[in-house]
Amino acid sequence: MIRGLGTVHVVGAGLAGLAAAVRIAVEGGGVRLYEAGLHAGGRCRSYLDAELGCRIDNGNHLLLAGNHRALGYLERIGALDTLEGPSDAAFPFVDAKTGRRWTLRPNRGVLPWWILSAKRRVPGTRAADYLAVLALRRADPSTTVVEALDGDQEVFRCLWEPLAVAALNTCADRASARLFWRILAETLGCGGEACRPLVPRDGLSETFVDPALARLRAQGAEICFGARLRAVHFALDHVTELEFDTGPVGLGRGDSLILAVPAAVAARLVPALTVPDVYSPIVNAHFRCAVPASSPYFVGMIGGNAEWIFRKREGLSTTVSAADTVVDRPAEELRDLLWRDAALAYQLPPHPVPPGRIVKERRATFLASPAQLLRRPGPTTRWKNLLLAGDYVDTGLPAAIEGAIASGFTAARRAFEVAGAPLRSDRHWATRVTSKTSENGSAPFHE
Repeated sequence: MIRGLGTVHVVGAGLAGLAAAVRIAVEGGGVRLYEAGLHAGGRCRSYLDAELGCRIDNGNHLLLAGNHRALGYLERIGALDTLEGPSDAAFPFVDAKTGRRWTLRPNRGVLPWWILSAKRRVPGTRAADYLAVLALRRADPSTTVVEALDGDQEVFRCLWEPLAVAALNTCADRASARLFWRILAETLGCGGEACRPLVPRDGLSETFVDPALARLRAQGAEICFGARLRAVHFALDHVTELEFDTGPVGLGRGDSLILAVPAAVAARLVPALTVPDVYSPIVNAHFRCAVPASSPYFVGMIGGNAEWIFRKREGLSTTVSAADTVVDRPAEELRDLLWRDAALAYQLPPHPVPPGRIVKERRATFLASPAQLLRRPGPTTRWKNLLLAGDYVDTGLPAAIEGAIASGFTAARRAFEVAGAPLRSDRHWATRVTSKTSENGSAPFHE
């Protein structure tokens, strides 16, 4: 136990809570992790689907080599080798309306000479078209992506718009231009090496969740499932007690609380807390079917219903981000609709439609609009031992894996700072991967 630092109580075992707990435990702090459900991972986990007869992920998540915080988390839990992907930045696309296919291939270095090569960029675009994206950097905080960029350009339809929708889970006419620029600056702005795609080899739980729980147990952390937090009790400037279904837990001197629950739950537990309150849905369709192992890890879809189709161990999985127009459709209708996209992307027969499972997340993420960004709270509160973590907390990043993990790391660091305890820098928790390949041409190596 670190002198001056009591137990850090982390409520919520999604990625933000897991990241906070892992950092505290690895840094030598005492941590107790609580989860209302019976499984950790939140919106990023795997489970056995009885109807399909196989394990599926409850969503689809794509990491990039520039996601240094997420990779740092995976390194500390010993899970870097569970990722795989192409040896270079390569993003295959297909146009649902024309059937045209191409692969976007940014070069490894920071200087983007790839835009000068017609074979590497979107067909029908010019190098000058790509420079217009710099307008995002100068955009006013109230500006949307559509307002900052020319929506009539082919590069917008075939690149900027699908990237914005996927990264922000918000339609481009409502999405924050500033937030989209932050994503591009940390990926394309850092060169193709930072854009190399990485996907879990087996499943989300096998990469992000199970190794984290194992590391926490090895560090002596206490993990409590089925512990639903009903209330938080406060004194003038600190939290004094947590009220769970199973009974109260008092916070002693030096103890702190990291609340890593969804935004709406945090707003219910913490007085006068302002959080994003408009949400955007995601629809995923999982199909059990045979797909050649040599097929791409994923394919981007332009002009279809799905934005991205992923190859899984036992089939294909499609993602519809900002899915307001389809989320209310019946599952059977969505199954047929989304299989057409999947079959086109992977050049499979459109009939018969294989067994499928539709998963709808109506409140998947907060709407990444300029107005909603103003409602994101910081990690600290007016109670000195209460910290917030979650993808809705203001990290300057969208509500995705990198942002959730970043918020957990920040909350853990602040817990140490409140106690006056020494802590290694955030850079120590950032990991970079190289594009060297193993014998199978896919496993990442870090440096």
